[in-house]
Amino acid sequence: MLKGKTALVTGSTSGIGLGIARTFAAQGANIVLNGFGDTHEIETLQANLRSEFGVAVVYHGADMSKPADIEAMMKFAAEKFGAVDVLVNNAGIQHVANIEDFPVEKWDSIIAINLSSAFHTTRLALPSMKTRNWGRIINIASVHGLVGSAQKSAYVAAKHGIVGFTKVTALETAHSGVTCNAICPGWVLTPLVQKQVDSRASEKGLSNEEAKKSLLSEKQPSGDFVTPEQLGELAVFLSSDAASQVRGVAWNMDGGWVAQ
Repeated sequence: MLKGKTALVTGSTSGIGLGIARTFAAQGANIVLNGFGDTHEIETLQANLRSEFGVAVVYHGADMSKPADIEAMMKFAAEKFGAVDVLVNNAGIQHVANIEDFPVEKWDSIIAINLSSAFHTTRLALPSMKTRNWGRIINIASVHGLVGSAQKSAYVAAKHGIVGFTKVTALETAHSGVTCNAICPGWVLTPLVQKQVDSRASEKGLSNEEAKKSLLSEKQPSGDFVTPEQLGELAVFLSSDAASQVRGVAWNMDGGWVAQ
C-alpha cells in the first residue's frame, strides 16, 4: 500500500518504534530508522529489514533532545529519498519521582525528547508535505496523554502536550492532503516497561510473570499487553486513504484503561 513512500520513525531501533517501522516496511515503504544502540546491532537490523521486505533502509543517530541533530536527520532523509511521506514521532524516555523530588535535568530531557522533538520534526516535514499535498504525521502519545498517573509528572505533561500539538497540526493541515493523528498506547512490553516489571518483581518478591500480571491488573482491564505490531497496524491504517478524514484524533489502544 505504501510502496515508493518513505517513513521516518524516531526511536525505532527497539520497542514500539521498531514494531511500527517493520509494519511500514511490510507495506513497501522505505524506512529511516533513528535511535540509540550498538552500531553492529543497528547495521544488522537494517540488513534484516532490507532482506525481509525488499525496501531501502537507512539509519540516522540523531539525539532527539538536540534541534540541530533533528535538522540534520531530516535533511539526511530528504537527500536519501527526496522527501519524508510518513513521519512517526515515537522517541521517548521516562523517569518516575514525586514532583518535589523530580530532578530538573530529567524534566528538561523528557520534555525535549517526548514533546519538543515532535515539534522540530513536524515543522521540518510539513513544507514538503504541503507542496506535494500528501503526508501523514503520527504522534505516538500514550494513555498518559489522556489520563494521569502519580510520579510521572514530566511524562504525563509531555504526552498531554503531544495530544494538543496533534490537534493544532491537524487543524493547520485540514484543507490539505496532510493528516496528523496521535496513537495512545496503554501498557506495551517494551524494554522501558520491562524495567518496571523487573523492579516490581524485585521489590515484591514476585516472579516475572506475576509482576507482569500485577502491573497490568492495576490499569489495563484486558490483562494483556498491547503489542508493537498492533500499534504498527493502526499506524498503517492512519496512513491509508481510508483514514484521510481521520484528523486530530487521539486514538487509544489500551486494553480498556481509559474506559474505566
